[in-house]
Amino acid sequence: MKIIDVNVDKADIRIDKYLIEELGFSRSKIQKLIKDNKVKVNGQEIKNSYLVRVDDEIMVEEIEEESTSIKPENIPLDILFEDDSIIVVNKPSGMVVHPAAGHHTNTLVNALLYHSLHLSNMDNDLRPGIIHRIDKDTSGLLVVAKNDEVYITLSQALKDRKVIRRYIALVEGVIPHDKGTIDAPIGRDPFDRKKMAVTDINAKDAITHFRVLKRLNGATLIECQLETGRTHQIRLHMQYIGYPIVNDPVYNNKKTINSFGQMLHAKLLGFNHPITNEYMEFEVDAPNEFQTIVERYR
Repeated sequence: MKIIDVNVDKADIRIDKYLIEELGFSRSKIQKLIKDNKVKVNGQEIKNSYLVRVDDEIMVEEIEEESTSIKPENIPLDILFEDDSIIVVNKPSGMVVHPAAGHHTNTLVNALLYHSLHLSNMDNDLRPGIIHRIDKDTSGLLVVAKNDEVYITLSQALKDRKVIRRYIALVEGVIPHDKGTIDAPIGRDPFDRKKMAVTDINAKDAITHFRVLKRLNGATLIECQLETGRTHQIRLHMQYIGYPIVNDPVYNNKKTINSFGQMLHAKLLGFNHPITNEYMEFEVDAPNEFQTIVERYR
């Protein structure tokens, strides 16, 4: 039996769609499980059309291990640090972090499984070792756990806001003030399930600090530091204050420059090593494609 607790990031969508994304099963398999009463929510039988809610407990019977297997793939990785406990990796723009509906191959997890036989499996069979995620078209740093003890320690540090995460972003418009803090709760957009929104409905606190690095011709290069880590947080918060990220196909109404994706890069990651407690900090430059787009605004 598999037990899944629903969090706010994925509330208010149909349960069949939710389980497809969570378990990586086909739609027909999920619908058969529901039809056969193998799926219960809070102990009750439900239909495919049931909308999952925050804190629902979903119980799925007869999970076949082979159904959620992920194939290791020989994909090059840009690893900044590795020991027996963690891997710090620089993810390229365009790579999905872990398998989900529509993305079962060519993900960071597929590459990690080829690289290492030891990854924590605490969270989900489809997300081994993954402590935190960044969007497909966001480049930059991630830390990966090699065992369950490390996963628990780093996850708690992230929850306690003891992990430093800094990004650089290019936003539309010239920001007049040198720094600021955006404190606006984030939840699922009620009109578009693929987007997030600043809302008070089924939302979680979200705080982003930013400072101006350089004012350009019609754009501003900024550094952002996350205090919380909600889905699409920086992208949504910058749109919310009127400075959407350049080339963002979701939260910027302007036509995208090219297919590179949003101009957002996770440049710095700092944390205490989960075993030695030694503070570690890593920093990587944005990819060349990012720099090329910045040059357009000079």
